[in-house]
Amino acid sequence: MEFVQEMIAQYGYLALYCLLALGIIGLPIPDEVLMTFVGYLASMGILRYTAAVVVSLLGSMSGMILSYELGRKIGKPLVWKFGKWIWLTPKRLEKAEGWFNRYGMWAVSFGYFIPGIRHLTCYLSGVSGMKRTTYWLFASIGAVVWCVLFITIGYFIGVQFV
Repeated sequence: MEFVQEMIAQYGYLALYCLLALGIIGLPIPDEVLMTFVGYLASMGILRYTAAVVVSLLGSMSGMILSYELGRKIGKPLVWKFGKWIWLTPKRLEKAEGWFNRYGMWAVSFGYFIPGIRHLTCYLSGVSGMKRTTYWLFASIGAVVWCVLFITIGYFIGVQFV
């Protein structure tokens, strides 16, 4: 977390954008802690609340779109080749795709709130062939709620200490 604090202190909104995009793709960045910290910084006047929300939204959506496209372009061949190592057989993949085609759009929206799942839903959306417009709509809804919620929590925590 110290690294994250230093990055934001030195590079501001650019660091926030990059850290969120990379965190959504799957790098081990504590996204919820980062967002709460950003809200705290906004309460201290170091960052502007609205700008922090917009940049966070753009960063998280960039990561989600990149993960989706990776899943769409290289997902199935990668799963077919290495899926056996994680007990993902073609039959299980077909079953997962069926479930994902029925409920995946909601998993994308609510997956933001479950660390680990957030990263998989993006990738699996692409692998399952979910339509881009559907994916972007539900990913956007989840991103807006997630960003606003955690930044606001951090903001009000910061207000309590000022």
